[in-house]
Amino acid sequence: MNNIYDQHLERNAANFVALSPVSFVERSAEVFGDLPSVVHGQRRYTWAQTHERAARLAAALRALGVGRGSTVSVMLPNTPEMIEAHYAVPGLNAVLNALNTRLDAALLAWQMNHCETQVLLTDREFSAVMAPALDILRKEFGRNPVVIDVDDSEYAGHGERLGSLEYEALLAAHPPLARLEGPADEWDAIAVSYTSGTTGDPKGVVIHHRGAYLNAVSNVTAWTMPHFPVYLWTLPMFHCNGWCFTWTLAMLGGTHVCLRRVNARDILDAIRTHRVDHYCAAPIVHNHICHAHAELRAGIDHTVRGLVAGAAPPAAMIEGMARIGFDITHVYGLTETYGPAAVSAKRATWAQADLSEQTRLNGRQGVRYPLQEGMTVLDPETLVEVPADGQTMGELMFRGNIVMKGYLKNPESTAKAFEGGWFHTGDLGVIEPDRYVKIRDRSKDIIISGGENISSLEVEDVLYRHPAVASCAIVARPDEKWGETPLAFIERKPGSEVTADELIAHCRSLLAGYKVPREIRFEDIPKTSTGKIQKFLLRERVKSSSAIG
Repeated sequence: MNNIYDQHLERNAANFVALSPVSFVERSAEVFGDLPSVVHGQRRYTWAQTHERAARLAAALRALGVGRGSTVSVMLPNTPEMIEAHYAVPGLNAVLNALNTRLDAALLAWQMNHCETQVLLTDREFSAVMAPALDILRKEFGRNPVVIDVDDSEYAGHGERLGSLEYEALLAAHPPLARLEGPADEWDAIAVSYTSGTTGDPKGVVIHHRGAYLNAVSNVTAWTMPHFPVYLWTLPMFHCNGWCFTWTLAMLGGTHVCLRRVNARDILDAIRTHRVDHYCAAPIVHNHICHAHAELRAGIDHTVRGLVAGAAPPAAMIEGMARIGFDITHVYGLTETYGPAAVSAKRATWAQADLSEQTRLNGRQGVRYPLQEGMTVLDPETLVEVPADGQTMGELMFRGNIVMKGYLKNPESTAKAFEGGWFHTGDLGVIEPDRYVKIRDRSKDIIISGGENISSLEVEDVLYRHPAVASCAIVARPDEKWGETPLAFIERKPGSEVTADELIAHCRSLLAGYKVPREIRFEDIPKTSTGKIQKFLLRERVKSSSAIG
């Protein structure tokens, strides 16, 4: 039944607008148009110029038939063109598909066919993989997207052009749209991203404008970001659309500092030269910074704040970054939650604890993002919340506006992921007495030895505390007596030496006997481009009983 507040109080253009991060770009161009937006090598743009370039790209894409529901794929590093695509494509209410630059041709072709790519923007650096990918796409799938080549001024290689259109010429040929409009319905898709393959089974994760808008805002509030931050792109923008920071920077009128290649020297040079104050990265990148020679950090005399996510960060890394004066905050999320959807929100009282305890507190996955409606640990069978005792394990689950629409063309997996009205992450964890969540393991990474559960993360954390260990991964090894026992894959730090016996002795000093690895292998560890270790490949190596996708 209608009440008085339903009468003559309808939505209209003056009081209701669909939420979309496209509006952040419009605002910064209007309000902060003279301020720097992008730094890339010798190139410099203001927010007015970035808006104009994005609006020209949008006009060009519209002329190619791109509109609501069209997919525009991009194979680009962290460059101005990648930023402009994040503004132009949603501005047309089309769908952005940022391709992982580390994938092989067959998988790239499969993904572009699956999301029905209409237009492809590709950097010349990737022509060696994109040429066969396009060949497969045409011959095996019968799909022939329009190809736009990006000839980045900072690329010194000799990759060939694959299409008939060149990016800068295309922008010059099209007057900019007056405005990047965005969607009429905030539930419309803004992007489709494919899971990184740590399980061997990538899916097309579809996200909407409302969620992208809200998570961009959540990034600001969870990290207490100021106006006009200087942000370094160490995180690939193809990864969850840069954890929505592509749009967060537009909201704040900040400066994108682009980086085509990620290594400690270039990162620290950029931080020093441009006074970078914020960056995000997987643990592997933070480790590179932490272990870089001290002279590479010389001259960095300002506060640098980093977010860490993408894999469970070892305590040794968090502690190491604190020792060199970088302020690291731990966030947690998945492609299905737009990137980070939880944060280990720091409390003032934590500063009074010793460094070891601060590391433990900061290493937790924490609490839900400000604009995420729900996050807890539930019994996956009953969907009853586990007690907040720090011991009882369950599955970490989310619900709210920053959860994906679902998996593209995969209703069965979508329904399974949303069973019981929660998004099931597949991560196992506990709720500690202060209501902060701590992940113990992926459900498939728990090792059951003689009836006892062993957390691979716990064993890995101990191994990372050894000064010679650069990277490690624990998987289950089949064992006739115990069923499974832990096996450790180790990568040593350059110039370091350590034996298997020494690492086992190190583990024995810190772990219960049944948790100690029975075997150590010094081998290269397969990782995704965002630093996640691909344990399914390691399980296949040892033909573990849990070697499943």
